[in-house]
Amino acid sequence: MSATLYSRRMPMLRLLLPFMLGIGCQWYWPLAFSFLCGLVGALLLLLIITSRLSIVHRFSYQEAVGFLFHVLLFIVGAIMTWQQDVRNHKAWIGHQYQPGQVLQLTLQEPLVEKPNSYKALAMVKRMYSNGQQTPVAGQVLLYFKKDSVSRTLSYGSQLLTAQALQPVRGTGNPGAFDFQEYCLRQGTTHQAYLTANDYQVLALKEEATINKALFASREAIVSTLQAYIPGAKEAGLAEALLIGYKDDLDKNLVQSYANTGVVHVIAISGLHLGIIYWILLALTRPLKRRSLLWLRFLVIITGLWVFSLLAGAQPSVLRSAVMFTCLAFSTVIDRKGSMYNTLALSAFVLLCINPYWLWDVGFQLSYLAVLSILLFFKPIYNGCYFPNKILDNIWKLVAVSLAAQLLTLPISVYHFHQFPVLFLLSNLVAVPLSSLILIGEIILCALAFVPGAAMKLGLLLHYLIQWMNTYVERLDAVSFTVWKGLSITPLQTTLLYVFMAGITVWLLNKRSQGIRIALGSVLLFITIRTISFVQAGKQQQLIVYNVPKHQAIDIIQGRSVSFIGDSTLLQNTSLFHFHLQPSRIHHRIAQDNRITSKAFTIGNKQCLIIDTTVALQPQPVKPVIDLLVLSKNPKLYLEQLTQTFTVKQLIIDGSVPPWKADLWKRSAVALRLPFYDVQEKGAFVMPF
Repeated sequence: MSATLYSRRMPMLRLLLPFMLGIGCQWYWPLAFSFLCGLVGALLLLLIITSRLSIVHRFSYQEAVGFLFHVLLFIVGAIMTWQQDVRNHKAWIGHQYQPGQVLQLTLQEPLVEKPNSYKALAMVKRMYSNGQQTPVAGQVLLYFKKDSVSRTLSYGSQLLTAQALQPVRGTGNPGAFDFQEYCLRQGTTHQAYLTANDYQVLALKEEATINKALFASREAIVSTLQAYIPGAKEAGLAEALLIGYKDDLDKNLVQSYANTGVVHVIAISGLHLGIIYWILLALTRPLKRRSLLWLRFLVIITGLWVFSLLAGAQPSVLRSAVMFTCLAFSTVIDRKGSMYNTLALSAFVLLCINPYWLWDVGFQLSYLAVLSILLFFKPIYNGCYFPNKILDNIWKLVAVSLAAQLLTLPISVYHFHQFPVLFLLSNLVAVPLSSLILIGEIILCALAFVPGAAMKLGLLLHYLIQWMNTYVERLDAVSFTVWKGLSITPLQTTLLYVFMAGITVWLLNKRSQGIRIALGSVLLFITIRTISFVQAGKQQQLIVYNVPKHQAIDIIQGRSVSFIGDSTLLQNTSLFHFHLQPSRIHHRIAQDNRITSKAFTIGNKQCLIIDTTVALQPQPVKPVIDLLVLSKNPKLYLEQLTQTFTVKQLIIDGSVPPWKADLWKRSAVALRLPFYDVQEKGAFVMPF
């Protein structure tokens, strides 16, 4: 990106970049709050001193002043990140809570139904111990057993429970999504599973009026769509398309949308806010007179923000809401602002609200897509000319899709490990059709009090959604629709963006320096990637995965893997994609075999798996077992085991019931037997 582009088109970016850098550095390399405050004081003092210098001296030191201001923004970003971290609050529950203490919890959302339980986010309000109450803060995930009591719970319900809280944990499997870190950034650090006997429901609810109205509105919209749009699959997609309600979405359908590159149409984003903005402009056209411009502005932004809140106030939605608010404001004051500045300003505002949105995938993709369109749409569109208006409009849609894909490609590959090859074909149909469906859903909600008209419109929407789903699913059935198994590191992702920046400078500003930067970055990218493939060909390790209620072991040799475990993991697409596929992509594994033997040798290590009840007899000369994996629920006593084998390392896998795992761990401690519980510590990885 050239200096001209940086300074003229995006001056706000000069404020945003050091701020974002401060957020990232504070998360990965945290500094003490007192130290950060001291730095702020020192910098402010230096800036005050320089402001009192003569004009000549101020001009001489303007670069130094600019540097100090950027450092100040860096530290402000770090301070806001420190403050957002719930662990730094004195009242955080993790500082005071002990198992057995009674907690008062308030549900922050309606219950979400899961296959085996209900789930809800709750806020900890108070803690009771020895007749005293202590105000505490923090969020916990609650899972309720499905029964008559839990079905009566709703937003604002208050509970008392003495059930022990557990830390939120991820699976800890290689390459897997870090659920624990994700929850921490949301301010959620603990969880609990509650049966009807584990809690008491208080009579009074604690409800915020705005939240109560929003939840009631969302429920009314969902009920309307379910009532008038036939078919669970179609109604589920309609709910996601209009207000981002995804609990009723068909998982296989979502995967098809992701594989074909149009999952953005069912994730509330700028496309949806743009349609809402267009509708509001049309509805408020009678207020276009100059004396009523401010009233029109208030009506438009009220509609935008109400829709954003109904859609869950996700970062991508808020980004669009801030941008369209700025656009509406510039119309009122009759000034045309820079879209680059507006984009950077909206990002700055959102990160001030919550610095952790910087790690939100939707936030990243949303901003990169808009920036990419601003940079590349015109050059791509101007590359071809079609006199025919229909062809020209089709080419505009193609140009927008191509432009949006450029800057989102590296980060998409990094997060999702795939590239939708047929994204152009899918977007040409899905984008205009989903826009039409969205408008139809808004009209449907407005006509809900006229059942006859609502039923006809709902039936029409059913056929439109069905047609779009069928088109996407048929594209997904094409063998080459998606390029899967892609794996790049953060460094490789950065090099791809450096390459794109160099090419952009070269093409848009005709500077040869850009092509040199691009060639250097792509050469370094290829070198690093080649080294990673060479290393993958030499890897040798055993992995015992943390898969709840399932046995799963991979023996990796080079780029091949042998699997030991439950066949359901390989047959169930959802389980395989969540638990095993991330690790196999991470290790660049190309093929796999199955092993059924429970005793095997890898390298020079003897391994044994016990997952059924076996008769153990004391041995005069005990065989040495380097790695013993206990799985499922066999009747087994470790005292007998140690009389039969000399065990160097004991592993308790994810299929073992928690009560049995606790029993074995206590025995292992008494016998001084080294053990590793994957349910507590994540996957066990052993090189050989």
